[in-house]
Amino acid sequence: MYFLYGDKETEYLKRKDKVLGAVIETIGHIDREADDDLFSSVIHHIIGQQISTKAQTTIWQRMKDRFGEINAATVSTADLAALQSLGMTFRKAEYIRDFAEKVQNGEFDLEHISRLPDSEAIAALASLKGIGVWTAEMILLFCLQRPDIFSFDDLAIQRGLRMVYHHRTIDRKLFEKYRRRFTPYGSVASLYLWAVAGGAIPDMKDRAPKKQSGRGTGKKRAGHKGGANREL
Repeated sequence: MYFLYGDKETEYLKRKDKVLGAVIETIGHIDREADDDLFSSVIHHIIGQQISTKAQTTIWQRMKDRFGEINAATVSTADLAALQSLGMTFRKAEYIRDFAEKVQNGEFDLEHISRLPDSEAIAALASLKGIGVWTAEMILLFCLQRPDIFSFDDLAIQRGLRMVYHHRTIDRKLFEKYRRRFTPYGSVASLYLWAVAGGAIPDMKDRAPKKQSGRGTGKKRAGHKGGANREL
């Protein structure tokens, strides 16, 4: 499945910002994969931190092969060494089992999380071991399909802003100006800024001082559930 959006969102953004509107027209519709299972999405994000997309995919497939259905019941009883043997670090294995145990014993209510407002859902997810604010934001966007996620901590979004609007740096004040402009469809704006940061429009260049260029994508590397920042 993909992140769901359509003409309502893009036409609104085009009216609010002609520069971004031109980007939207140039790139067209973006199909970005989403995951509608909150439990597996959290685990997938923990696995993917600080590793390549290819490595994340490999470990995720090993988990599916090992457990069949990835749910709280199967993962909470897994041996830490067995989890680590799939290719993840011992710390990630600890985080994953801790999360699964909390879901299994009812300490962490996934259904409740899905009903919370954005800020409360982000805070609840970020309270988990191995999940920071940026990862929580990406889970809201690519799993819960929240429409207004625009993450200051995502370096690819900052890169996209620099490229589209010809800035050298993006501080919090400037970022908030764009956040207000794109609300209530910040998630769709994020998709297009990630695409620009990933090279979707070759003529657009990053004007950042050389030392600020670097980490960035939009799927954590350009497409999936996330952006450029990766945290533990």
